[in-house]
Amino acid sequence: MSITAAMVKELREKSGAGMMDAKKALVENNGDMEAAIDWLRTKGLAKAAKKSGRTAAEGLVSVVTSGTKGAVVEVNAETDFVSRNAEFQAAVKKITSVALETSSVEELAEATVDGKSVKETLTDLIATIGENMALRRSEVLEVSQGAVVAYVHSALTDGMGGIGVLVALESSADDAVLQDLGKKIAMHVAATNPAALDRDSVDPELIERERNVLIEQAKESGKPQEIAEKMVAGRINKYYSEICLTEQAFVMDPDNKVADVVAAAGKDAGAEIALKGFVRFQLGEGIEVEEEDFAAEVAKVVNG
Repeated sequence: MSITAAMVKELREKSGAGMMDAKKALVENNGDMEAAIDWLRTKGLAKAAKKSGRTAAEGLVSVVTSGTKGAVVEVNAETDFVSRNAEFQAAVKKITSVALETSSVEELAEATVDGKSVKETLTDLIATIGENMALRRSEVLEVSQGAVVAYVHSALTDGMGGIGVLVALESSADDAVLQDLGKKIAMHVAATNPAALDRDSVDPELIERERNVLIEQAKESGKPQEIAEKMVAGRINKYYSEICLTEQAFVMDPDNKVADVVAAAGKDAGAEIALKGFVRFQLGEGIEVEEEDFAAEVAKVVNG
């Protein structure tokens, strides 16, 4: 039987399943709509799809490293309870390991875990655990020599928690030195949340916007042009010191900048150490969660 677009649309509306899953269900059941719905339900796809509209802002940030390479992944769920589920944690750990060999979250979604794609693995988990889940983002850091060091703040279990940080150090220095320095810098990153590695990494539009604000403030104060320009230059330098990792005061030694701490460590180790990059994922950051009062929530459940 020929499967039409209208049939796929109807099945999607009835089951909430994705387009490709709806089409496959119809093909497998020769266009029988009710049989296709049952097929989707047995696969857990209809149930998973219906939950996909619910906000998933909890879950886990997970990190893994392998010598000169590291990956950080965020997998979201609806409640904090799921983040403590052993099955969910095991799946996230496997997904993070696979992330080491991918270059984007889209590629990771299609990567294979235990014979299934990551996307299919999460769909199965949704059906089993009963909450919406989402692979939100992933990133990989790598250096030619040296180490990528990971740190997890508010860890629930090994390598997983609320904030995950990777720090890339390029050097021929001893690995123990790099691991110690990398962990300290990663802890600093977790605490301060820098916007960029250094001045060259800052978005020029961000600086221009800040500069315009400061110029207007200087004009409002009635300062002469020459004084105003010096004021703005000084404030821009201060702004850099606040948002750039290398220029921030090191939280464990506020008298020194992060760049100075790295340079000193390299001098002590007898080998130059270059801070090449960092990644910081905080669970749920940027996700808007719709707040609902208790009465409305109860009414929603009752009215189904």
